[in-house]
Amino acid sequence: MPLYIKDDVTADLVAQLAKLRGLTKQDAVRLAVQAELDRDQAAIPLRVRVQTLRAAHPLPPPTDQPADKAFFDDLSGGL
Repeated sequence: MPLYIKDDVTADLVAQLAKLRGLTKQDAVRLAVQAELDRDQAAIPLRVRVQTLRAAHPLPPPTDQPADKAFFDDLSGGL
C-alpha cells in the first residue's frame, strides 16, 4: 500500500535522511519508524517486558523431580 506524504517539511526530512544514508526514501522512512519503535520499546521498564514475555511463554509446571547430576548426565546422553 503506498504511503503519500503530504507535508513538504516531512518529505524534505525523509529525502535528507535518504541522501545522508544512501537509502531510498522508502528505506529511510522504514529506518526512522523502526528507530522510534525501538526507542519506545526501550522506554518500557524491563520488569514489564519480562512480565509480558512470561505471560506469553509461561514456564511448564514443576515436575517435582530433582535436577541433580544424574538428571543432567541423562540429558547429555550419559557422558
